[in-house]
Amino acid sequence: MTNLVVKSKMAAFIPGIGKILCRVSPLLLQNIRQNKRLFVRLWTKDVFPGMQYSVSLCTAASLEIPSDAAEASARYKDSPWDYLESEEYIARYGNSPVWSDYRRNHKGGIPPQKTRKTCIRGDKICGNPCPICRDPNIIIHHQNVKLLQQFISPYTGMVYDGTRTGVCEKQQKQLNKAIGAARDHGLLAFQIPHVDFAGEDYSNSHDAVGLTPAPPTVNSSNPWYWWYDTIQPDETEVAKVRKTYKAYLK
Repeated sequence: MTNLVVKSKMAAFIPGIGKILCRVSPLLLQNIRQNKRLFVRLWTKDVFPGMQYSVSLCTAASLEIPSDAAEASARYKDSPWDYLESEEYIARYGNSPVWSDYRRNHKGGIPPQKTRKTCIRGDKICGNPCPICRDPNIIIHHQNVKLLQQFISPYTGMVYDGTRTGVCEKQQKQLNKAIGAARDHGLLAFQIPHVDFAGEDYSNSHDAVGLTPAPPTVNSSNPWYWWYDTIQPDETEVAKVRKTYKAYLK
């Protein structure tokens, strides 16, 4: 009895499919590849006429910014350093760096050795953008010193690698360029290695930087400068020079 009911339902369903195929115009068949969502929507309406849906099957990532966020971005565009002192920034990040709570999604337990090249490609944005790309109010500028200091180690003065902060390669290049410009303008301090000059004579008492002595006489065996006799050339280097210019030596 159950098999008969199933067969009867299938027999009633087959003519419905034939009607659907007849309703599809040749022009629609040509545009299936260009507009697959329209074809799927027409098919679902014919097979399930009572079905109500409002969400599209495939939607592109929208980069539209709300009006409030657009006004904030326009306000911080000319002075991006004001955002780090605003209440909005303090409520979101507090006293921590912008990358402290960021965790990149990746496959497996071992993170990749490089970050992604960029988070935004045209009108598409990745699912987990980097700490700079996820907040439109964060703008990299060489005068935005408080932001740049978050990406510099306070112990070594070196710029953090992107694998630690999670910043994409595109924004990491902008960070390195802005930090270099800030140091050139004197906005950021950088450590100069100390060199000990103990034992070296840099005064003007040396004959090489002092007054030139009188030339010795022709018959005198004394050198023009007293240190000429103290300098002994390396025998290995002299042998190399003689070998190189052997054909020209008499």
